[in-house]
Amino acid sequence: MTDVLAPLAYMHGQPAQSGQIKHSPDDFYVSETLGFTPSGAGEHFLVRIKKRGENTRYVANELAKACGVPSRQVSWAGLKDRHAVTEQWFSVQLPGKADPDLNEFVATHPGVLSIEATARHHQKLRPGDLIGNDFVLQIRALANPSALVPRLEAIATQGVPNYFGEQRFGREGNNLDVARAWGRGERKVKDKSKRSFYLSAARSLLFNHVVSARLEAGCFSQTLAGDLCVDDADQLVACNQAGVEGMRITAPLTGDNALPTTDSAQQFEQAILDKEPDLLAVIRNNRMRHDRREICLLPQNMTWELDTDSVCVRFSLPAGAFATTVMRELISQQEQGEQDAHTDQ
Repeated sequence: MTDVLAPLAYMHGQPAQSGQIKHSPDDFYVSETLGFTPSGAGEHFLVRIKKRGENTRYVANELAKACGVPSRQVSWAGLKDRHAVTEQWFSVQLPGKADPDLNEFVATHPGVLSIEATARHHQKLRPGDLIGNDFVLQIRALANPSALVPRLEAIATQGVPNYFGEQRFGREGNNLDVARAWGRGERKVKDKSKRSFYLSAARSLLFNHVVSARLEAGCFSQTLAGDLCVDDADQLVACNQAGVEGMRITAPLTGDNALPTTDSAQQFEQAILDKEPDLLAVIRNNRMRHDRREICLLPQNMTWELDTDSVCVRFSLPAGAFATTVMRELISQQEQGEQDAHTDQ
């Protein structure tokens, strides 16, 4: 199996201990947090669903049937893994209609565990509405759980590389293969949703490579002259001095325009991007706008409980971050089960 993350550098060194995650869906729990409070009125019916072993799109389609509307009238803030227990919000456009009775929907769909909450809102859900996710992960088949404590402490205080996870690249990295062929002019992609997956995979790989290269070059936690960093107001600011520590350094989500970094930082990033001409071509041909993403991911509220041969880890991540990249720094050879591709959030 192709492992797109295999060549990438580690922040805390490659883990020596192996373990299992997603041994069953119950071992991977995800609960999403919206960035707003529902208004309480409007034509959009919001419903928070707890599901197990089902992907987001399937539940959305079945919810549409239960509400008697086309699938296009159901939306969500973020895709969730199938091989997990997840809580997430859906919105159903129901102009002039009462709140639907979803008891039969739950009873006839074993993967839908419960309706956790409902509300009315004046707008449908969009990907930008999700601000984060809470995780509870059970890691099993550990030979020595207590040996993970120093690494857990390091991750909790120093963070991990903010890599995009395997989910972003499709099964066997197929999204990247298509993106490269598209960039070479060997393939055309007309389906808008598929175009989004392939373009997102292209940008994500380039970002991962820049982050990995900074780790290998010893400039992950120190600035290069010309870096762009995030300040306390979450705004991008130029850092013209090299070797500054404690900054929230960013790397490129490549677009068709020139890199906004300058000096050594721009030279460093451009040299990495130029190694993937096919991916650069597909990004530029589709006029994608440049963006930035922080290179370090610091899990919030991280705690853990040890057992004889397992550990339960709890933490929160912002939208667009991947729990599997946190686990990559903790254990090796984890079993992740089937996962859905993520979209930009």
